Amino acid sequence: MNLLSEIQNAKSVAIAGHIRPDGDCISSTLAVRAYLKNARDDLKITVFTQDNPPTIFSYLEGYDEMNLTYSPKEKYDVFIALDSSSLDRLGDSLWFFENADKTICVDHHETNAGFADVNLVDPKASSTCEVLYGTFDEEYINEAVAVCLFTGIVHDSGVFQYSNMSRKSFEIVGRLVEYGFDAPGIIQDTFYVKSYVQNQILGRALLESILFMDGKCIVSMVDRKMMQFYNVLPKHLDGIVNHLKNTRGVEVAIFMYEMGMQQYKVSMRSNGGVNVAKVAAVFGGGGHERAAGVEMNGTYYDIINALSREIEKQMQ
Repeated sequence: MNLLSEIQNAKSVAIAGHIRPDGDCISSTLAVRAYLKNARDDLKITVFTQDNPPTIFSYLEGYDEMNLTYSPKEKYDVFIALDSSSLDRLGDSLWFFENADKTICVDHHETNAGFADVNLVDPKASSTCEVLYGTFDEEYINEAVAVCLFTGIVHDSGVFQYSNMSRKSFEIVGRLVEYGFDAPGIIQDTFYVKSYVQNQILGRALLESILFMDGKCIVSMVDRKMMQFYNVLPKHLDGIVNHLKNTRGVEVAIFMYEMGMQQYKVSMRSNGGVNVAKVAAVFGGGGHERAAGVEMNGTYYDIINALSREIEKQMQ
């Protein structure tokens, strides 16, 4: 797919990612914005986002111009959905998707069945940003675009350590760093550096984690009282599940935080023996073979028991 060819007759384009945007989501939306501005200065471009995206990504071009209000309610010629595996993941931007003349979806989640008019979904790619690179004409890629694409790949690959990093992924990263930006600085500042309270809540989550299923699974939970005590928001909990995954002997790591009364956001990571995307899909979630998520209702113990049954099926 060539993105410019797909929007050649458009005068207005709306861009949006999924709810509770992560690094790949924010980076992919802003990468498309920067790219289209280079290629089509006549185009009206709006990037919709919500949940106050993390300020660690404020260095990305266009970050301060994202629309958080979802207004005014106007129709666009084209809507580009990025890093969203299903329509419900679009959140408040769904109205703009449903009222656009043409819709495009670019994604890399294996649970994405293709919900747009034009779909490009590559589950083997490291990130949506990697998929996007293949839709761009090189002449319109500048440093701003390259920084966005690099950031997305970094965050969805765990700094190039996940199995979704292929030779193609590394070749793309190699081309991107040739634009001369501070790649090590981006990795350090956006992936590794945490605030004091983030380190505190991480320590608490690790301290109160529990091994189960003969040490093959580990789980930790943060409730609303704990979040209020440490004055943290959901976006400050990113990365905790990855620390749990690094426990020796663990096949699956589960981290969950309380969103409301008996309502939890669950993140799962696998070291390869279990496809957590399939586990999440049973309960209406999705993701990748080694990284997936889902929102579930019930008590903490009910949710762990339900997830354990599905994980155990794959371990047998």
